[in-house]
Amino acid sequence: MSDELTLEKIQSLITRAPFHRWLGLTVLSVGDDSIEIKATWREEWVVNVERRYTHGGILAALVDLAADFALIKQTGRGVPTVDMRIDYHRVAMPGDLTMRGKVIRSGSQFATAEAQIFDRDGKLICSGRGTYLTAQPNQPKAS
Repeated sequence: MSDELTLEKIQSLITRAPFHRWLGLTVLSVGDDSIEIKATWREEWVVNVERRYTHGGILAALVDLAADFALIKQTGRGVPTVDMRIDYHRVAMPGDLTMRGKVIRSGSQFATAEAQIFDRDGKLICSGRGTYLTAQPNQPKAS
C-alpha cells in the first residue's frame, strides 16, 4: 500500500473531507509511520475574543487528525477513532499550527498513534494519543 501513496495523493485523501479543507491542511511530509501537516489559522478558531486563543476542540481535532493519518501509509485511508486522550500544554495564539503524527503500534484490528501540535515559534501547544480501528471495513452485502 505504501508505495502507491505519493504526497499529492495523501493530500488529496485528507482534503476530500469538507472539514479538513476548512482547517486549511497542507501535508508537509509523510514517512512509513509518520506525517507532518500544517493547519492554516482561521479567525473562526478563536474562543476567547479578548485573549484570542484557539478553541481546545479545534486542537483536539488536529491531534486526532494527525495521529489518524500517521497510519495512512499502512492503511491507505483514514480510520475511525476508538479512544483519544489530549493534553493541553499552553494556549494556541493566532498563527498557523504544525502537527506531527506518529504510529506507536500497528495491528490488523487496532493501532495506537500519537500527535503533537506546535505553534509558529515551534513551541509545543498540545499532544495526544489515540486508538484507531484498522480492520478493513465490511463490504455492503448485495441484496
